Amino acid sequence: MVSAKAALIAGASGLVGSHCLQLLLQSPRYNKVISVGRKRLAVDHPKLQQIIVDFDQLEKHRHSLIADDVYCCLGTTIKKAGSKDKFRQVDFTYVVNLAKITSSHFATQFLVVSALGADARSRIFYNQVKGEMEEAVKKMPFTAVHIFQPSLLLGERQEERFGEKAAATLMKGAGFLFNGPLRKYKAIHAKTVAKAMLEAAKQDGGGVLVHPSEQMQQYA
Repeated sequence: MVSAKAALIAGASGLVGSHCLQLLLQSPRYNKVISVGRKRLAVDHPKLQQIIVDFDQLEKHRHSLIADDVYCCLGTTIKKAGSKDKFRQVDFTYVVNLAKITSSHFATQFLVVSALGADARSRIFYNQVKGEMEEAVKKMPFTAVHIFQPSLLLGERQEERFGEKAAATLMKGAGFLFNGPLRKYKAIHAKTVAKAMLEAAKQDGGGVLVHPSEQMQQYA
């Protein structure tokens, strides 16, 4: 029996998002996948509908943002964004606005990529913003909110991030050290995170669920 569910994904051009998009298109759970982004993706699939948006004016597209499961893979870095304010705009404002609009259309599940260490009370700006985002989406009227907190992500990015690449190389070589209490810090492949997101959606559960990095490693 073909599922009648629709998925919406924001950030499908990113590291986790690109893997997530491919899994959604392959999944029999969905007969429609809506990609929301600033640029058209070089992907062609009968399930795929692409909506090109300015995230600062997402409200203009609200009547097109209708789906059962919403996958939010939006994210940037302070360096790429250019300032702390611009970083907050992407990692907090854009995410929360997407959650508000899709929940108002009765989306059932919201699945969002956050980060290890996310804490609204953190003194580290990055972790603070991620934590504030988590607190905001937890309050949205979805049946289920899934928050994924990966450690350092592995995989090929479109843009070069020298610091992350160097750290990833180091952590892969010393992966055997990350056991026991340190297991949560072990680097995780972006595709593994994407798999964890789809598996969580398939449960069709309820409530707020946080998925730590070490838990997601089971899908590697």
